Amino acid sequence: MAAWAQLFAAGVLEIVMAFALKASAGTTRPAPTLLAVLAALGSIWLLAAAVRTLPLGVAYAVWTGIGALGVSLVGIAIFAEPPSPARLLCMAFVFGGIAGLKVLEQS
Repeated sequence: MAAWAQLFAAGVLEIVMAFALKASAGTTRPAPTLLAVLAALGSIWLLAAAVRTLPLGVAYAVWTGIGALGVSLVGIAIFAEPPSPARLLCMAFVFGGIAGLKVLEQS
């Protein structure tokens, strides 16, 4: 279970990295740029720890899925990006894929 927690934390750091990159204004602002770099390094470190136990394909798919879903939600919640029905449906598919991989990996 620790590997799944590491993988989830890695995905959350991916979201932090993307948010910080947006705030960095093209890396012209030092503090958000540094946060983005540190979040990226932490995310990769946690992913590396998770793949010691989890299969690489599952871990990578879940990691990128958490990042993609999370960044999409941040875009809607904070940057007022439109939550169109098609976009929400696609996000639901990503969530379903993440959940499916976790369930199948534990069976």
